[in-house]
Amino acid sequence: MSASQKNKTVGLIAGVAVMAAVAGVTGCSKETDSDSGEKPAATSSSAAGSEKGSEKGDGPAASQPSATRQDTAGAAVATWVTAVIKGQPKQACLVMAKPATGSSPAQVGSPSRCDSDAPDVRKMRENVGKLRESFTPKQSEGEPKVDVAQVQADGDKAEVSGDKITVDGQTLNEVVLSNSKGLKPGQLDVKVESAKIKDAWYVTNFNLDIG
Repeated sequence: MSASQKNKTVGLIAGVAVMAAVAGVTGCSKETDSDSGEKPAATSSSAAGSEKGSEKGDGPAASQPSATRQDTAGAAVATWVTAVIKGQPKQACLVMAKPATGSSPAQVGSPSRCDSDAPDVRKMRENVGKLRESFTPKQSEGEPKVDVAQVQADGDKAEVSGDKITVDGQTLNEVVLSNSKGLKPGQLDVKVESAKIKDAWYVTNFNLDIG
């Protein structure tokens, strides 16, 4: 990512979540293989480490395996960030969703969809790989420790800024900045959007504000 990208907002999931093509991150990293306050509300220990259940279909949150359903926006964001760093695109997919729009119902990540070879799912896997290096602190070893401060939801929506997310003690803003080129502190702002669909929270958008 270079300074020439200043003053641009890059919507990396752009509201289409599980089905989306994440755009604009190739300059930031290389693709790999594989309620307000500062009190920590979610950590990597809350991230889904197992994929229990085998329900199929793309139905409501009730069809999600209990190990991947998240009760708060912070938990959904922590789970997603942890999955990205660990190179687990299926885990990331399972906590991503597209909110309902017009006559189109909400769509959430399900085991059948996240295991599929559909073009949009393949693209999602590629983009999780692209984000992985940007989200990983330099000299990071072992299990990432991801903390998300408590956030105040606005109804069924919440926005978590990068300075409220810490990875191994560094804010996500700091981590992404350290893995970029040509940017200075204060020029980068990361935001992760989350929404409550049925009875669970999902990540619905990820933005990089540069400028």
